[in-house]
Amino acid sequence: MRTVSTRAVAIAMAAALITSTAPAYADTAEALSASVVSGANAGIKNAMRTVPLGTVAQVPPVNQVPVGGAPQPQGLPTGFTYTVDFSMAYPYGNIGSYGKKWLPGGMDIVAGYGFNPTTRLLVSHYDLQHYPYSFNSGTVPLYLQGFANPIGCVDLSGGTAGGCNPGTPIDVTTKDSFTLVMLEKLFDIGHLRGRELPIVITPTYVSRNGKIDQSGNGTDVVPFDPVPGSPNIVANVPTRTAQLWSVAFTMPFLKTPKMFGTFTAAPAWLTHLNGINIQNRAQLYQILYLEYTPTSRTKIFFEPQSSRDYLPTDAYAQHLVAYFAGISEQIGKNGFVQLVLNSGGPTNESPYGVTALTCTQLPCTPSQVVPTIGGLKATQLQLEFGIGTPSVIQF
Repeated sequence: MRTVSTRAVAIAMAAALITSTAPAYADTAEALSASVVSGANAGIKNAMRTVPLGTVAQVPPVNQVPVGGAPQPQGLPTGFTYTVDFSMAYPYGNIGSYGKKWLPGGMDIVAGYGFNPTTRLLVSHYDLQHYPYSFNSGTVPLYLQGFANPIGCVDLSGGTAGGCNPGTPIDVTTKDSFTLVMLEKLFDIGHLRGRELPIVITPTYVSRNGKIDQSGNGTDVVPFDPVPGSPNIVANVPTRTAQLWSVAFTMPFLKTPKMFGTFTAAPAWLTHLNGINIQNRAQLYQILYLEYTPTSRTKIFFEPQSSRDYLPTDAYAQHLVAYFAGISEQIGKNGFVQLVLNSGGPTNESPYGVTALTCTQLPCTPSQVVPTIGGLKATQLQLEFGIGTPSVIQF
C-alpha cells in the first residue's frame, strides 16, 4: 500500500509540474500559501517571534547586534510563490441514490509575489464541487404557473410515494469556481510576552461562477421559481455567478510550538445586484482557524465559519454556517496530500433543496417544469494532491 500510495502521489505531482507554467520558488522556507486566511496565517506565524529583534540567545539576553548582522524582519513570504493541486470529491447526506457519485474533479492554482515581508499580491483560482441536499428525494407540491393552489404532487425520487406522480431526477451536480485577487498588508500592533502581535489586512476581489449538470450545456443557467405558484419564473440568469469586494482582518489568538489559531472578520458586498437580489448591504464573513501540527510534516486543522452566500437566486444574503476539517501530509520536498471534509448550509433559508415544482405549460413535461429552490446545504469529502502548501477556500 505504501508503494502504491507513493506512486500515486508521484504521478499527481508530476502532472502538477507539467501543467504549471512557472518554476517553484527556490527557498522552501518561504511558505507557499494561498487564499485570504492561509496567506495571512503564513505571515503571522513568521512574524510571531519568541525573542525580540536585536537580542542574542543567551541567559540573560544581551542587547547587541548578533554575529552576521542584525536579523532580517520576518513576515509574509517574499519573492514569487505558487501552489497547484488537483482534487476529487464525493457527496454525503440526504441526496438520494441519483446524487451518489464522484463529483467533477477540480484544480486550485495560487500565484503570489511578495514585495517585502509586509506587502504581498496574490491571485488564486479554486474549484469546489458539491451536490446539494434534497434535490431528488421526498415529495413536493406541483403548481401550474399563474395559479395559487397546487394541482398535484411529485415524488422527486422517481417513485410514487403518497400517490404522487413520479418525477424526473434533477441532476444538480455543481462545481463552483472562485477567482480571488488579494493585496496582503502586515502590521505589527505591539508585543505580548516577548512575541510580536501582527495583524494582516487583505483587500480582496472575488469572482465566482459555476457549472450545473442540469443546465445540459455546461453552464449555471437554469430556470427557477422564487415563489411557489407565481408567474415570476426567472430564466436566462447565471444562478451561481456573482462578484464581490471584501476587506479581511486577520489576527492571532493562539500560538504554541504545535498549535496555532487566528480569527478573521471580513465585511463584503456585491459589486452589483443581479437576478432577484434586493439589497446590497455589507455582509460580515467570520472565520475561526485552528491548527495542530503533531509532526513537522503533518497538519490537522478545523475551520468553522459564518459566511454569506448572495447569489442571483437570493433576494437577501443567505447566512451560511459551515466548517472545513482535514488533515494534510507533506510528501517529499514540496508535495502534499490533503483530505478535507466540508459541510454547510444557510440558517435563514429553509427547508433545504427543492420545495416545489411549477409547470409552465400543460402538459407538464420535464423541460417545462421549474423548481422552487430553498436553502442549499451540502456535505462532501475532498481529496487533494498538489505541490506547495495546502489551503482551504473561505468564500
